[in-house]
Amino acid sequence: MQSSRSPACPGWLMTAVAPWGENAEDAFDQGLVELGLGDVRLIQAQGAMLPLGFESAPPRPLPMGSLVECHLATSYAWNGSSASAGVAWASCVTPEGDECAIVATISTDRDYEETVLLLRRNLQRRLASRDLEVLQFDVAVDEVTAGPDHHGVAVAALILPESLSLGARTKTGPIRGALTRKAAPESKKRVDTKAPAAPARRPGQPQNNHDFSL
Repeated sequence: MQSSRSPACPGWLMTAVAPWGENAEDAFDQGLVELGLGDVRLIQAQGAMLPLGFESAPPRPLPMGSLVECHLATSYAWNGSSASAGVAWASCVTPEGDECAIVATISTDRDYEETVLLLRRNLQRRLASRDLEVLQFDVAVDEVTAGPDHHGVAVAALILPESLSLGARTKTGPIRGALTRKAAPESKKRVDTKAPAAPARRPGQPQNNHDFSL
């Protein structure tokens, strides 16, 4: 029986392509509109770790002006060339038994199939470097071919619509000592002895004509 509770941090994968941009910025904006992000204030997140409590949820319309966290991958093409972009997430567990989730992105000039393989490898590396065991995962990749004399873009996104809201139920987890770099002990500061400064001379004061040369 599936639980009826709502996830603490819902999110969903989306992809879009825009092959007829007048320039790269125009193509990207068209891609955001296709993703359903055209009317939101977008915060592009970096890093592999997702908010604790992340769960995949069905896409839904977002209110105009809302603040939305998003992990984006964008790949640009021009005048008949192709490009691909993808995003993947994985729910996983640490050796200590703490559940978490990570995300990986990729942007390439390869075709769809090869980009899927490269994205899965990126996700595997992120799991391995953090010593995480995967429970489930999902990937989303799209490929664009730009129109003649036009700019194209492929955009893939993991959209987290509630992670930045005032009522967000996200939280932080324990500090994993093996993965946290410790601060180095502060080295002793050297105190240099400086020669005393020469006395200041006021305007109109005669110069000292004493000669101290040997």
